[in-house]
Amino acid sequence: MSAHDTRMHKQLAELLRKHSGQQLMANRHWRVDMALKPILRRHSIPDLNMLGDLLAGDSDADLARECVEAMINNETCFYRDQANFALLTGPVLDSMWEKRSNTKRLRIWSAACSTGQEPYSLAMHFASNPEKWAGWNIHIHATDISTSALAQARNGRYSQFEIQRGLPVMLMLKHFDQHETEWQLKEPIRRAVTFAKHNLLDAAQGAGVYDLILCRNMLMYLCDDNRKQVLGNLATALTRDGMLMLGAAETVIGQTDRFAASQEFRGFYEQALSR
Repeated sequence: MSAHDTRMHKQLAELLRKHSGQQLMANRHWRVDMALKPILRRHSIPDLNMLGDLLAGDSDADLARECVEAMINNETCFYRDQANFALLTGPVLDSMWEKRSNTKRLRIWSAACSTGQEPYSLAMHFASNPEKWAGWNIHIHATDISTSALAQARNGRYSQFEIQRGLPVMLMLKHFDQHETEWQLKEPIRRAVTFAKHNLLDAAQGAGVYDLILCRNMLMYLCDDNRKQVLGNLATALTRDGMLMLGAAETVIGQTDRFAASQEFRGFYEQALSR
C-alpha cells in the first residue's frame, strides 16, 4: 500500500470515527473501497485519492455523510444468531411477561437496527403469539445512524437474498407480499415498529426508558472510550430491572461498571446492583 493510500485510509478512518465512533480496521479497507465506488460514480469523482482530497477540505457535509453511511457495517438478517434469538423470544420474554404482567406494557429498543430485520423479527414473534400478548401495549423502537438503511427499514422491502437469510418460509408467506424479485412486508408488521435516526454516541432523546434493549454486533467496531460512552447511554435508557442484549462475541466485562452479566440468561446484561 502506498503512502498516499495509507493517508487516504487514515482520512476515512477519522471521518468514520468522528461521525459514528466506529473504527476502520485494516481488514475492512477493501470492503470500504468497494462501498465507496458508487459514490465516486454518482459524483463523477475519478478515484479514491480525489475523494480523500475533497473530504479533507471538510466543506461538503453531504458528501461526508454519504461516505460515512457507506463505510458503516450494515450487516444484518432476520432472526440473526438463531440460538440467541430463540433465548430472547423464549425465556427472556417470558421473564419480561412476568415482570410486566401487572401493567401489560413493554418497551423495546432495537439500537443500530440497520435495515430493520431485527425489530421486524421481534414484531413477527409477537404477532405469532396473539393469545399470550393479548391486551399488551408493546412498543418496538428502532434506531440507526444511516438514513439510507432507515429508509429501507421503514419501507420494509427486501431483495430475494435478504428475505432468504434467516426468515422461515412460513413467516415469509404470511407476512410478505412478493413484487417481482422483491418482498414487501405487510402493513400490520410495519406499523408495529417505529424508526428514528440516532447516533449511539448521543443520549437517547425523548424516548423514555426501555425494558429491553438490543444492541448487537455494533460495540465491536468501537474504540474503548466510545464503547464505554455508548454503554453508559444504554444504561441510562434501561429500566432498573431491564435487560440488555449484546452480540454473541460482545461483552461488558472490563468495559463498564454500569452493567453486570445476567446470572440467568447468557449474552444478556442487567444494571449493576452497586449503582
